[in-house]
Amino acid sequence: MSALLEIKNIETYYDLIYAIRGVSLTVQEGSITTILGNNGAGKSTILRTVLGLIEDQPEKGSIEFMGQRIDRMDTEQIVRLGISSVPEGREVFEELTVRENLMMGAYIRKNKKEVAQDFERVFEYFPVLSQRISQWAGTLSGGEQQMLAIGRALMSRPKLLFLDEPSLGLSPLLVKEIFSIIKRINQEGVTILLVEQNAKKALDVSDEALILENGRFVLKGKSSELMEDDNVKEFYMGVRTEASAKGYQRWKRKKVWR
Repeated sequence: MSALLEIKNIETYYDLIYAIRGVSLTVQEGSITTILGNNGAGKSTILRTVLGLIEDQPEKGSIEFMGQRIDRMDTEQIVRLGISSVPEGREVFEELTVRENLMMGAYIRKNKKEVAQDFERVFEYFPVLSQRISQWAGTLSGGEQQMLAIGRALMSRPKLLFLDEPSLGLSPLLVKEIFSIIKRINQEGVTILLVEQNAKKALDVSDEALILENGRFVLKGKSSELMEDDNVKEFYMGVRTEASAKGYQRWKRKKVWR
């Protein structure tokens, strides 16, 4: 596999807040790469920086997509190169229909025949959307809105798809369905960068994973290896192991309680 996206030592600020601190990341073509981390760690900021959604950022470092520098490019230029995004919270156009939302995802495309083909492709992934085609997006359930947001992103035929917390607010049954479809989308040729708090599901579907804390990556590796890491198990999957319990006891003995 070759590198599709390369982020090299970027630093991003929100006003005076140091949000991303010297982050480097490589996404291999054909892979699913996961970024794990707690709320406020900076996961979404990385995606927004790559997409050019934060003005005059990154402050330092570089971002390359398919070997081309894209930092400081306009967001529309970046989308035209082949990056699409499903933002946290879905952000569908509530006062537009399902059809109109999907058409918004294809706004940069001119070939009507191919756009029609991609409508059918989206409906293969999410059959319920074909039944809601004329329904206002704001009246869909949370799970249906997430499906619509993913479908809308696919309508631009991206080479690289960003997914920001796709499981947020969904029932366990829907989470299982969404991750199954994410895996299928990847198998059919779309490289994916996934930001997620559901560590178990994210590590199950991904090839590589990185853990972000306070704007820095603190752990990187193959997802299968991180799945077996005691600290990852405890702090990101809620599984207490004997090794992590011993580590906690050592920490507790050193702690000065007041």
